[in-house]
Amino acid sequence: MLTTERHQLILDLLKEKQSIKIQELVELTSASESTIRRDLTELEDLHKLERVFGGASRLAPNVPEPSLSDKAAKHLTEKQRIARYAASLVQTGDAIFLDAGTTTAQMIPLLKDKDVTVVTNGLSHLEALTEHKITAYLTGGFIKARTGALVGPQAIQSLESYRFDKSFLGVNGIHAGHGFTTPDPEEAAVKRRAGELARSCYVLADQSKYGQVSFAHIFNLSEAALIIDGLPEVAVEEFERQTTIKVVTQ
Repeated sequence: MLTTERHQLILDLLKEKQSIKIQELVELTSASESTIRRDLTELEDLHKLERVFGGASRLAPNVPEPSLSDKAAKHLTEKQRIARYAASLVQTGDAIFLDAGTTTAQMIPLLKDKDVTVVTNGLSHLEALTEHKITAYLTGGFIKARTGALVGPQAIQSLESYRFDKSFLGVNGIHAGHGFTTPDPEEAAVKRRAGELARSCYVLADQSKYGQVSFAHIFNLSEAALIIDGLPEVAVEEFERQTTIKVVTQ
């Protein structure tokens, strides 16, 4: 098979699925492993794909910011599954940060009997926190209408008053090379500081966020544990090299 034919085959496969393994390409093309590695390097240099441990993944787009209502309607079962596991990590008496977001919101009813103290920058969390009689503090800041998050210098300044046992954050993108990302730099700054102020930091995300990259970098994979409902097999080993992962399947 000619080089151009192999390259086209690789790109066609990546249109069908998120990632492919080197061994899979060796079997499909009857080329050597070193040849396939060279093909992947050449295609990466042309910005056609991204190399990952043991293979390649589809080049990640820059993820736009969905609205809160758009987020709430998607992947609800997966978010509830992730939230159940995340809530199980919270101990009685913990002080925690709950990021604005639809996955962290699913944790709130599960915390009502744990005597926790919650700090949040999520306006949409207030009704549920009050309903379940959870001790809660709201950060200051500018109200971001699209996501219901409080952001900006005042939000970060108010965070400095607290220290957390655990922080639970949502993201828009999870990527082996680019880490955790979100569209808004101001929101990224709040997430970053909330993570830094916690003994343990957890990112909650459904698998649709895998391989995605948004405009604003929050932190590298190594700076937070990841709770997710699934990852492509080709990505698991690479992610495990960089961070702690819990894949929640039920």
